[in-house]
Amino acid sequence: MNREKLKVLIVDDQAGVRFLLEIVVRESGHETFMAQNGLEAIEMARSIQPDLIFMDVRMPLIGGLEALGKIKATNPEIQVIIMTAYGSEQTVSDALKKGAWCYIAKPFDVNEIKELLIKFVNEYGDNEKPKAVGCL
Repeated sequence: MNREKLKVLIVDDQAGVRFLLEIVVRESGHETFMAQNGLEAIEMARSIQPDLIFMDVRMPLIGGLEALGKIKATNPEIQVIIMTAYGSEQTVSDALKKGAWCYIAKPFDVNEIKELLIKFVNEYGDNEKPKAVGCL
């Protein structure tokens, strides 16, 4: 992983969320890729091997939690941030059990995303797993 420039996959069925995250991630100096559902996310994770994935929970075809499980099963090194507007304790628990690095509630603040990217880069030094679970 290049600590200076991450490969970040953004997965959300809402184009506006993808667009906003793309701008924030690119302005933070990282490369972005887009998927609009869990099925696309699984395929793209396999082909581009991103360092980090922002993934929504509720999407058509395959939801974020199912996609998370499949991605982590094939490549446990890929780190995933789960995003949800429906953040029940059960959803959060399931995401963390399946290997999510952390979760964030939607709607999120742009500055929160910028801080999260900085934290991720700082905690992921030397290709180690992040030291902490929890976003901010």
